[in-house]
Amino acid sequence: MIQKLKQSRDISIGENLKRLRNEAQMTQEQVVAQLQLRNLPTSRSSYSQIESGTYNIRIGELIALVEIFHTDYNTIFNGLNDEE
Repeated sequence: MIQKLKQSRDISIGENLKRLRNEAQMTQEQVVAQLQLRNLPTSRSSYSQIESGTYNIRIGELIALVEIFHTDYNTIFNGLNDEE
């Protein structure tokens, strides 16, 4: 069973992931290649949707992105608030 985190327009980690990717000076293609090296079949289109908040990210992808961006979960979830 694959577990996913549901994103919505109001609550999305996409902007944080995009910022982290840019800070790492990586392209979406490079991130996807790193995910694929970790046996996580992800397309650039899917990754683009993760950053735009329209794709429900798999837990495995989230764990891998923490490693790829050398960050922590607090940074990825920073600024999210569902009380708006």
